[in-house]
Amino acid sequence: MNTGVSKQKATARAEKTAETHGAFDQKTMGNLSTAMHGEAFAYVKYLLYAEQARKNGNKELANLFEKTANTERFEHFAEEAQLAGLVGRDADNLRDAIKGESYEIDTMYVEFAQQAKVTGDTAAAARFEEVRHDEMGHRDAFKSALAKLEPEGQ
Repeated sequence: MNTGVSKQKATARAEKTAETHGAFDQKTMGNLSTAMHGEAFAYVKYLLYAEQARKNGNKELANLFEKTANTERFEHFAEEAQLAGLVGRDADNLRDAIKGESYEIDTMYVEFAQQAKVTGDTAAAARFEEVRHDEMGHRDAFKSALAKLEPEGQ
């Protein structure tokens, strides 16, 4: 596992690179977004693989998956997010989260559920609808947090 010192060095490299390059080209920003999505998916997938390996009694393999997952998340994703300027002020982060959850609620999961129903994949359709309702709770919680952070009239 990497030490805190190597993480600090990686973060410093990412910050220096961002300072050196300034704003990135639209294609580069798209590539950073694609890379972050890949790293985030790998992180979660490897944690699930580790959980399965641990259930199977294979602690060494579980540790390998966890170590790799942490590299994907805490180095690769973090450095790319820093370069892309992913994280901003709390209010901006909340607005972005609300936008993302709203897209999932109003467009993505609705379309996924409809498509699954048409093809007869009823279990997937039901799951998409269930997740869509969970996302409504997330969106509403983010809206509430934003209202507390920026009360109307201020």
